[in-house]
Amino acid sequence: MGNNELELGFKKILDGNKNWVNFVSKDQSGRFQQLAKGQSPEILWIGCADSRVPANELTGNKPGEVFVHRNIANMCVHSDMSMLSVLDYAVNVLKVKHVIVAGHYGCGGVAASLSRKQYGIIDNWLCHIKDVYRLHAAEIDAIEDPDKKTDRLVELNVKEQVFNLCTTSIVQNAWKDREDLAVHGMVVNIGTGELINLDYTFTSNDDLGDVFAYK
Repeated sequence: MGNNELELGFKKILDGNKNWVNFVSKDQSGRFQQLAKGQSPEILWIGCADSRVPANELTGNKPGEVFVHRNIANMCVHSDMSMLSVLDYAVNVLKVKHVIVAGHYGCGGVAASLSRKQYGIIDNWLCHIKDVYRLHAAEIDAIEDPDKKTDRLVELNVKEQVFNLCTTSIVQNAWKDREDLAVHGMVVNIGTGELINLDYTFTSNDDLGDVFAYK
């Protein structure tokens, strides 16, 4: 890529911001002035870093209404301090009411985890998805179509990450103090824009199993 092409690409970013500034300046609702004073979102979205799954647009929300954390394949890893920090701030400071773990069909990270190829440092991250595959290997291996195989693992991975999230001390301690916190598992169909409810929602640690549920 030549320097001229790089400059044009960067100019497009700056021009886009100018258009946004113009839009904000003409808005008469006062919402942007209010946003400048702080935020009070009711949703924490933990999604994939994929550029095709924007949280606000998918949920029909405006700026300031969704707190977002994204990584490769929407993973909730117990040792990931970045995710835990976002979760702690969202739950204990912002007091969000809904935590959504959102995967998406056709996820490249999930597809890569089903291969034997090496991609680089990301291979270490993909091992977490391979662990989910290991738990459901019989079901996944029985699916012949590669795309359907990937999409089923997308669904199972979302459920596993919801469970991981619910077993954190952050979520469980919040449940001790409040009843208005729910953790949901969902999947995005990029082609249709549909946000599919996997009917995998927790509002307490009652269904986590004794070894996972703190007293």
